[in-house]
Amino acid sequence: MTPIELNITGMTCGHCQAGVTRALKAVPGVADAQVDLQTGRATVYGDARPEALIAAVLEEGYGAQAANPQ
Repeated sequence: MTPIELNITGMTCGHCQAGVTRALKAVPGVADAQVDLQTGRATVYGDARPEALIAAVLEEGYGAQAANPQ
């Protein structure tokens, strides 16, 4: 399956990055998630729906949108 790329906004530190990573990994269907603080980008592996991933990030208090909408 193709990884899902998300643009994340509002992260300013490692704590933010860890929170977003934790939120993404908690979404059912996520096998792994990597969040890059410097680029503001998350790469998610698995079969979770992009809408569920975005909702998890929003609930954590950050902005998110699909980087490669389908």
